[in-house]
Amino acid sequence: MSINRRDFLSLCLKGGVSAAALTNLQLQALTGSATAIELGDYKALVCIYLFGGNDSLNMLMPIEGDPRTLYEESRQNLAVASPIKLVTKSSFDGLAGMHPSLSPIQSVFDSANLAFVGGVGTLLAPTTLDDYKSKAVSLPQHLFSHNDQQSSWMYGSEKQTLNTGWGARLLERLEQQDKFAANISLSGTNLWQTGTNSQAFALNKSGISKINALSDYEPRAEHVTNIMNRLLSSASHPLSSAYASSLTSAINNTELMNNALENAPELATEFSETNLSEQLATVAKTISIQSALSSERQVFFVSLGGFDTHDDQLEKHPILLETLAQGLSEFNSAMEELGMSEKVTTFTMSEFGRTLTSNGDGTDHGWAGNQIIMGGAVSGGDIYGEFLSQELNGPLDLGGGRLIPQVANEQYFATLAQWFGVPNSELGDIFPNLQYFDNSTLDFFV
Repeated sequence: MSINRRDFLSLCLKGGVSAAALTNLQLQALTGSATAIELGDYKALVCIYLFGGNDSLNMLMPIEGDPRTLYEESRQNLAVASPIKLVTKSSFDGLAGMHPSLSPIQSVFDSANLAFVGGVGTLLAPTTLDDYKSKAVSLPQHLFSHNDQQSSWMYGSEKQTLNTGWGARLLERLEQQDKFAANISLSGTNLWQTGTNSQAFALNKSGISKINALSDYEPRAEHVTNIMNRLLSSASHPLSSAYASSLTSAINNTELMNNALENAPELATEFSETNLSEQLATVAKTISIQSALSSERQVFFVSLGGFDTHDDQLEKHPILLETLAQGLSEFNSAMEELGMSEKVTTFTMSEFGRTLTSNGDGTDHGWAGNQIIMGGAVSGGDIYGEFLSQELNGPLDLGGGRLIPQVANEQYFATLAQWFGVPNSELGDIFPNLQYFDNSTLDFFV
C-alpha cells in the first residue's frame, strides 16, 4: 500500500507525532515523495572503519620548529622520530610529516590521489575551550565512549530521530535502496549501512556469499528455493509470506552475486594477505562487475580493528598503520587498473582520536583526530581542515591531552555526500548540525 505525504502527516497527527519532529529526509524515506535525482553515472564510497579509536595524531605531525618541540614534549616516548616529510600544495609544505609506517601511501599522496583531513571529531556546533568548560554550546554526549562515538560516526549525528546510518541514507535519498548490490558490507552488520528501507548485503572476504539456512544442503539453490516456496506459499499468515519472499530474494541475490563474481576479470594488482587487503580485494572485484549488478551508486564497508592502544602502542600502532597504508596503496592500484579511480572514493572513520600524553605504554581515549581520503576525484597531496597543534595544555586541550576538533565530522561526511550526488539543498536533512557551521562542506574534491 502506498501513502502520500498528506495522508502520512494526517496519521502522524492522529497518533500524536509532530510532523515538525521529522526531517524532510525522513518524510521522504517514509512516504516515497522525494524529488527524483537523475544520476547518469557510477560512483562508489568505500568506508574503512578503524575500530578502537586510532591515534591519528601520530599519523600526521609537525617536523620542525616550535610545533615540533611542542609535539615531542606532549607525546613523550610516543613521539615519532623520523616522519616522512610531506610536500603539500598548501601552507603546510615542508612543515608536516606522516608516520614512516604509512610509506606505502607516499606515492599515492605525491600523485595527488590521497589527502588528509585534520582536526576532525564529533561536534554539534563550533566549540572553544571556554565553550567546553562553561557548557556555552551543546556538546556531544559520552564523548569518550567507544559504543556511543561509533554510533555518532555511523549515524552521522547523535540527534537522529530515526536511528539510521548516513551511508544508507545517501542510498535512500538517491533511490538506490532497492538495489541489493548498492549496499555491501565485508565486515558484518553495521550502523552506517542500516537504513529505514535498506540494509547491507554481506560478502565475506573471499567474495562468496552463503545463505546460512541452506548451508548444510547439498542440492542446488534453485531446487531448495522451489521446495521452500512450496512449503511457504500456501501459508496464510502474513509473516510466513514475508519470510518466503525475503528468503527467495536473498537466495536469488546471492546466486546473482556469486555468478557475477565468478565472471569477474582477473586483476594484475596483487593484494597482501592481511584481513584488510583481502576485504579490499573483494571490494575491487565487486566494483569490476558493477555493470552486471545494475547499481549506479554503491557503498562498501570494510574494517580494521585493534586501535584501542592503551598498551603496547609502540609495537602495535606501526603495524596497524602499515596494514592500512598497504591496503590503501593496493586498492588505489586496482582502481587505476580498472579505470575506476575517479569514480571511487575511499575514506577512513574512527570513533575518536587519542590523548597526546602517554600513559607510559600507550594512549587513552581522546577527541579530535585525522582522517584519510583517497581517489582520483580527490584533490590530493594536501591537508584539509586543520593541521592541529599538538600542544599539551594549549588552547585546544580540554585536559589530559584531549584536543577539541576544529572540523565537525558532519562537514567531512557532507563533503563525501555532495560528491556522491546528494544536492546541496538536502545535505542539512541528512546531517542536521551543519546549520551551526559557517561552511557545510570542505574542499577536498577536484
